[in-house]
Amino acid sequence: QAIQAINGHTGMSAEEFTNIIFQKIDVNGDGELTLEEFINGVEKDEDLMELITKSFDLSNVLKVIQNG
Repeated sequence: QAIQAINGHTGMSAEEFTNIIFQKIDVNGDGELTLEEFINGVEKDEDLMELITKSFDLSNVLKVIQNG
């Protein structure tokens, strides 16, 4: 949530973000993601890759730290 807030992506709650991830890539529907499921799912879904990339972009976090 903190990274999303610093990057200006506050339109989606952490729960909504997690639900999207699971809906798209929990292929066996067991409510758990293996590392393999996560990697394969993200590699196959360009929209999800973009969402994750934007959500976890730490460049703005580093700027905030550097500027105090």
